[in-house]
Amino acid sequence: MGFVKEFKEFALKGNVVDLAIAVILGAAFGAIVTSLVENIITPLILTPALQAAHLSDIEQLSWGAVKWGKFVSAVLNFLIVALVLFLVIKGINRMKRRKDAPAVDAPKPPEYSLQEKLLMEIRDALSRNK
Repeated sequence: MGFVKEFKEFALKGNVVDLAIAVILGAAFGAIVTSLVENIITPLILTPALQAAHLSDIEQLSWGAVKWGKFVSAVLNFLIVALVLFLVIKGINRMKRRKDAPAVDAPKPPEYSLQEKLLMEIRDALSRNK
């Protein structure tokens, strides 16, 4: 088998194409989440805290010669991104459960033993003869 033909078979397998699409969508979704975190959530949370500390940027935080503001900023960004992704995936899973939930059927009548069936027939026959 020729090299080109083998490469075509490999590159055009369903799994490879699906993975490529997932990576592209993941990158686009990552850009959306990053924008949400950097432009909306982080300013809403950090602005009051920074104003209380009389700072304009979290990266200005330092302790002596150690500038730990960038580290705190990275940790906060990670936590916020993780929280947003958790909430998005939780919502997606909830929608999937609703979609996949089986329809509620009427309860099945109980199965009776032969003795119970005979007793019910006797009861019914007696009630008809009254």
